[in-house]
Amino acid sequence: MISHVHLGTADLDRAVQFYGAVLEPLGIVQKFIDADRGWAGWKPADADRPLFVVGRPLDGAAPGVGNGQMVAFQAAERRIVDQCHRRALAAGATDEGAPGLRPEYHADFYGAYFRDPDGNKVCVCCHAPE
Repeated sequence: MISHVHLGTADLDRAVQFYGAVLEPLGIVQKFIDADRGWAGWKPADADRPLFVVGRPLDGAAPGVGNGQMVAFQAAERRIVDQCHRRALAAGATDEGAPGLRPEYHADFYGAYFRDPDGNKVCVCCHAPE
């Protein structure tokens, strides 16, 4: 259903380090980095798509975050949600919601929320029962 998602960054090196640390526990691996074009992408270890891409905006303007926009990554286990959240905060993220159950979504929704160093809102969640 989704080919790729792209988030803007003002600092590609910082974003590559940040997302490399956060996405590794999810089995998401770097597919490319092109410093000249100012972007990098990750993919599932066992597939070519969907891609998660960070990069400088093509129009040359500063990146900005949207109100109500968020990217959510799915984890197979709740412990991976915890691990990703810890890694994100250690790498410079701002906490937007500690790991925990969110029964208002559904009984088994376990998620954590943070903003990356550029201010983009990210969720890591698990839909499986304990």
